[in-house]
Amino acid sequence: MKRVAVITDSSAYLPEDIVQSLDLHVVPLTLHWGEETYRDGVDIRAEEFYERLAEADSLPTTSQTTVGEFERLFKELLDQDFAVIAILISSGISGTVESAQQAKELLPQAPIAVVDSRLVSMALGFMVMAVARAARDGASLEECQVIAEAVYPKIGVYFTVDTLKYLNKGGRINTAKRLLGAALNIKPIMEIRDGKIELVESVRSRKKASQRLLELTEKGIAGRTPVRISTFHAAAESGNQALMAEAEARFDPVETITTCVSPVVGAHTGPGTLSIAYMAGVD
Repeated sequence: MKRVAVITDSSAYLPEDIVQSLDLHVVPLTLHWGEETYRDGVDIRAEEFYERLAEADSLPTTSQTTVGEFERLFKELLDQDFAVIAILISSGISGTVESAQQAKELLPQAPIAVVDSRLVSMALGFMVMAVARAARDGASLEECQVIAEAVYPKIGVYFTVDTLKYLNKGGRINTAKRLLGAALNIKPIMEIRDGKIELVESVRSRKKASQRLLELTEKGIAGRTPVRISTFHAAAESGNQALMAEAEARFDPVETITTCVSPVVGAHTGPGTLSIAYMAGVD
């Protein structure tokens, strides 16, 4: 049986120590800013990106990983006698899954599986980690696919933004235009549902938004154990630390991960984004 190599994309923004320890292969999405092009997490890191975004007159655009990039990586891993599973950002948010599928079709007899995670950021990261740990322990390609589907309903992610202008400009949420006319201090709470960004509700302050993120997470966990928690942010370090401290006290997680919102995701959510993801009931 072939060993399984696990690929994901940069939108997960997994910490480098996890990428290394689980032997993950990360394909970067792309940022276009004026005349310049950056590979997400490679040519531009989160801290630098959000400093620049806060002062920019023009906003960056993003694009998916290309078919050619997937084909090259697939061939490289197949030549090392791996089977390959690519677990990628939701097709409802990005065309990256489509690029990977097209690359797979160029290698029709190869042991390659492409999984539409229907997730993003650390929610995607948790699915990738669960599959990578199974692959490390000897799971087959087919077993890895089953695990990805099995953990999906046990994962959730909620986030709040400081302003809706980035989501509105990128067309990533249908309700953004309606909410733009609301009070300036409104803080929308959003989730990834069925692969798309959906509005859950809105509250009147940042503090209330943070508390609501925790309440929704508790509801999603629904008493299942063990619990894994990640908090991640876009230029909101202090809020992120406070959110994690409260999550640790509330959920007693077996694993915690703090990281940033990747630049390619943050281009659509903006500075001040605060997020929490969980995976519950997966050993």
